[in-house]
Amino acid sequence: MSEKNDTEKMIDPRKEILFRQIGAKIAYYRTLRDMSQKELSKRANLSVSALSKIERGRYNDNVSVSLLFDIADGLQIDITMLVTFSDLEKNMWWKPLNNE
Repeated sequence: MSEKNDTEKMIDPRKEILFRQIGAKIAYYRTLRDMSQKELSKRANLSVSALSKIERGRYNDNVSVSLLFDIADGLQIDITMLVTFSDLEKNMWWKPLNNE
């Protein structure tokens, strides 16, 4: 395995959960808008592949604020809807996992 792949695999689990939650919110609001990934990707000016990875929480180890703004604009929602979390959601990434 290459050094780059080792680094990519070592993402902080809390960040991974956070990215998955953001991606799930994007997919949720896209579905509520009855919008395909293709349509949202056009509105947000990114590829369908990139959007798919973001929705699955697999877009490298970072999603820029600028990109989130573009996605929120494409969904016609405020960006805070993508990055605001309930206490239950926060507990998923701030408290240690019970299985550790």
